[in-house]
Amino acid sequence: MDLRKWLTPGLQVKRWLLLLGLGVVCLALGLAYIQVTLYRNLDVPPIFYYLTLQFIPRLGRALLFGLLGVGLVIAGIVGLNRSLLSAQAQFATSTPLLDALYRRRAQRGPKIVAIGGGTGLSTLLRGLKLYTANLTAIVTVADDGGSSGRLRRQLGVPPPGDFRQCIAALAEAEPLMTQLFEYRFQNGDALAGHSFGNLFIVAMQGITGSFEVALRESSRVLNVIGRILPATLVDVTLSAELVNAEVVHGESALPHGGAAIHRVFLQPAAPAAYPDALQAIHDADLVIVGPGSLYTSVLPNLLVPDLAEALKVTTALRIYVCNVASQPGETDGYVLSDYLAALKNHIGSLPLDLVLVNNHLVELPAVWGVTQVGPEPAAEEFGVPIVPVDLLNVSRPTRHDPAKLAARLMALYEAERGR
Repeated sequence: MDLRKWLTPGLQVKRWLLLLGLGVVCLALGLAYIQVTLYRNLDVPPIFYYLTLQFIPRLGRALLFGLLGVGLVIAGIVGLNRSLLSAQAQFATSTPLLDALYRRRAQRGPKIVAIGGGTGLSTLLRGLKLYTANLTAIVTVADDGGSSGRLRRQLGVPPPGDFRQCIAALAEAEPLMTQLFEYRFQNGDALAGHSFGNLFIVAMQGITGSFEVALRESSRVLNVIGRILPATLVDVTLSAELVNAEVVHGESALPHGGAAIHRVFLQPAAPAAYPDALQAIHDADLVIVGPGSLYTSVLPNLLVPDLAEALKVTTALRIYVCNVASQPGETDGYVLSDYLAALKNHIGSLPLDLVLVNNHLVELPAVWGVTQVGPEPAAEEFGVPIVPVDLLNVSRPTRHDPAKLAARLMALYEAERGR
């Protein structure tokens, strides 16, 4: 937001400030008349003689309150000026003043950790960044499809795609820079299908020699709010055992296995968690699991044993955000209890304090091949309170609305903190 556009001559800010000042003066005069009338007509205790400074001549009282008013105005102006200057100095000098004030306020927000990947995680982050700058996204590294998969196979780097989406969601850079980061090449044998952001992150890794440093530096370039961390730096493969006993290897192959998924697992089976990700969960005030593809975005993080254990022992409020709709080839026909059962079966328990589910259900076109997920009585048998609220993005009814989702999560956090 650019402060200058609110100060253009056409908005006549001075006129409205003058009107505001006159309104305050009129209000003060009205209150004064009421007080004088009450004082003259009511039998008040003698102590009011001293409380209202009747022992001082009226001119003296006028001067006293005038000096007090001038002093308060000066103190207010000095304090406001100091706050504005310190906020501006805390960030780059090119940062608009209102943005600097917002970011400084957000730095005092709760410590929130979001676990997931893909579009669901980036949707969540877009809403949460309006409430706090103490954000940590823990992202799966199991992706092996599309541009990320090609770069992973050809260069031996962690898949950058989900990280790119998170960086774009949390970026405070100019919109053109964010669009550039998300730009996908359409032509060229080598470039077609690659996004510029993926190539940027991989190039940054080549320069810095470290994927985690590459993420940090890429985030700095785009002025990202919060941190984006990998669940693990181990080169893992996500595999699935289907209900027909067949095994499918590779994250991108799971939705095309030809049968429903029974369980997913990582190879190697127990990769080491990224230490900063573990610390973030332990230090968090709120940990959010999902939304996102159940088997290919959410569970790959929780299949890292130390991350699942950290979720079990953290003192933070733990909320699972269920998907708005099923996903073809992955969660066909799933209802809320199916999502909760899958989580429990994979990590041995259900370390959650609340489950958030959309209750704004609409009829989706049959050709989409998906069904919406809403509250259901069977889900209550898992012993975790279910919170049904409107989370639907009405323009894209298979996804969450970032603003609605963030507002509901923060309301739940504030309510829990107030207990």
